[in-house]
Amino acid sequence: MRVLGSDLSRRRLLRTSCGLLGLPLADFLAHRELAASTPQGRFGPGKAKSCIVLFCWGGMSHHDTFDPKPDAPAETRGEFETIQTATPGLFVSENLPNTARRTDWLAVVRSVHHLNSGHGKGMYWNMTGHAPPQPASPQNLPPSRADWPSLGAMVSQFRRAPRNLPGAVQLPYQITNEHSMLAGQMAGWLGMQADPLVVRTPRGTPFRGKKYDAGGAPLEIPSGDDAQALSNRRKLLEQLEDPLGRCAAIATYNLFRERAFDLLVSPHVRRAFDLDIEPARVKEAYGDHIFGQSVLLARRLIEAGVPIATVMCGFDNLSDSMAEHWDTHHNNFNRLKSTMLPLFDRIFPALLDDLEERGMLDETLIVVIGDFGRTPKINAAAGRDHHPYCYSVAFAGGGIRGGQVHGSSDSIGAYPKSSACGPHDLHATVFHALGIPLDSELRDQLNRPHLVCSQGQSLPLF
Repeated sequence: MRVLGSDLSRRRLLRTSCGLLGLPLADFLAHRELAASTPQGRFGPGKAKSCIVLFCWGGMSHHDTFDPKPDAPAETRGEFETIQTATPGLFVSENLPNTARRTDWLAVVRSVHHLNSGHGKGMYWNMTGHAPPQPASPQNLPPSRADWPSLGAMVSQFRRAPRNLPGAVQLPYQITNEHSMLAGQMAGWLGMQADPLVVRTPRGTPFRGKKYDAGGAPLEIPSGDDAQALSNRRKLLEQLEDPLGRCAAIATYNLFRERAFDLLVSPHVRRAFDLDIEPARVKEAYGDHIFGQSVLLARRLIEAGVPIATVMCGFDNLSDSMAEHWDTHHNNFNRLKSTMLPLFDRIFPALLDDLEERGMLDETLIVVIGDFGRTPKINAAAGRDHHPYCYSVAFAGGGIRGGQVHGSSDSIGAYPKSSACGPHDLHATVFHALGIPLDSELRDQLNRPHLVCSQGQSLPLF
């Protein structure tokens, strides 16, 4: 398992001295130390200690998953039948049988909406809880330090991870557009110290599915032998640099380099990232591919004390327009039925069962969300197009009262019919579940105060 945060490979780490730890990683930890001195929010009665976000990049079709319309005209209804769930009166797609048996743990919100049909802007709206820059334009934007922080970045300011572990992680990669990262995933005006750490699979290694190559050389968590080699190199470097240690700037840098060493060689960190420790039956439950193993790793990191993990739920390279992800403009029904829904319906229930078996479900909030929904009308390519005006989100665990539906859409799933809500309300719900009051303050890099959630209201799901 590899961790993005430096352009140094393991081999280069072991081969160099001054480059023993890349400056970006040391800087990352230095900025995180500054964040640790920021005021903490007053904690409320929220039950959840951590959060796992399953982000369905591309826009999951609500019609074909959590909000089917069996009585709608054929051009809206689509090809799938509906099935009864464990919750009386709640029906979902026939392709979600495992999820259907576990709706006693779910709260399905069917009335979420925002106003931007662009993937990047939709992600920004849902990941930050705020309207994106230039909200009327669907054009994607690169990240900026003027952006509102992502959910992970904000939560990490109130929930501290154990020593050597990041406050927030994103797996298995960043979402990009033509090789440029999209806004909404990082910490924005909170600064680099709050950026979620991006964790992904080794280059060219399949999760026994299609091979994935996101480009760039990741930083690999060393094995035990590698860790010893790094420690030996560190001792040598300390001897070489001792005369320089009296310089305050260098001493400060050395302090954070030491912490970067800890991140790389700590047995606790290595264990958290080691999927081989998991029993075979658990690994089999999640599946041996990029989606399942990313969710399993998210569970391991949460269990180790990371406050929030966001999994970009795809099945190979999400930056490839022909990849298997939720942007189903073409061949919607075959793609959902053959690949995406069977895998989702395996992995999401596996996560619920795993957390319940470990006694973690009540204290771990799970959120299933995406950019937006899909259009009611099926297009000429047997697909559904972008539709931010109504979509579904599912919550589970973390004190959520399961077996319920909040809000409704109209007869064709085009617009909210009752209890309309937006991304700001979803964020308010997450903060409430985590016991973070909505009037808690965050400070930007100019020390200006911002309320963590000034507009939203927590949904009555508890």
